[in-house]
Amino acid sequence: MADVSLEMIQTMVQRVLDGQSLIREDMSDVKRRLTSLEMSVAQIHADFAGQSMRIDRLEGRLERIGRRLDLGDA
Repeated sequence: MADVSLEMIQTMVQRVLDGQSLIREDMSDVKRRLTSLEMSVAQIHADFAGQSMRIDRLEGRLERIGRRLDLGDA
């Protein structure tokens, strides 16, 4: 069996710690990007809700116009 020195162990531990630090940085970046994506999706949902409200109002107006003009279903 090869002799394992304290210096070799310290070097290996430092490599593990360095790798862990890089993973932490990557995870922070992933979290920021995920938050941005979630905000974008939420905005899209809000836009769809706004469009649905506008369509509902237009539909109501068309129904009122049809009643005033005494238009029946074709």
